[in-house]
Amino acid sequence: MAYLQKPKILKIETIARSRLFTVEAVDLEFSNGVQRVYERMRPSNREAVMIVPIIGDDLLLIREYAVGIDAYELGFPKGLIDSGEEVLEAANRELMEEVGFGAKRFDYLTKLTMAPSYFSSKMNIVMAHDLYPQSLEGDEPEPLPQVRWPIANMMALLDEPDFCEARNVSALFLAQAFLNKRLPE
Repeated sequence: MAYLQKPKILKIETIARSRLFTVEAVDLEFSNGVQRVYERMRPSNREAVMIVPIIGDDLLLIREYAVGIDAYELGFPKGLIDSGEEVLEAANRELMEEVGFGAKRFDYLTKLTMAPSYFSSKMNIVMAHDLYPQSLEGDEPEPLPQVRWPIANMMALLDEPDFCEARNVSALFLAQAFLNKRLPE
């Protein structure tokens, strides 16, 4: 497989700012001489974590308001990794904040990107096992309703109209693949 030469960055300029986002225009020159201006969110080194909690024979999900689509989404707990925090440490903290459980064991599944043409966002996907009651105060503006979903019927989540966010769907498939390797035939 031939590797492509990355384009040369000619200039980066901030073109918009909000409380949360900075949009940059990036002037590029490709190896064939073609020049283009791309727009992106300013890259960040902060990563996030999404947790697939297992409680008994069930997955533990939450319903959380998503302002981008003005609707409640069914999905797995998630959040940003704080400065100095390790992935599994952040996973346990977010689990305690969002669902009121800690976990004694985690399995790291993978790291995903989201819309890498525009964002540098990276989401670490982990599974949490051996849950125990433990709460921490989080930054959620309202309590997050919990939904227990039978692992034996986990792929039926794909039929739920409010379970459609791509990272949740990816985490579901990753969890299924992981569990299928662990279960005796």
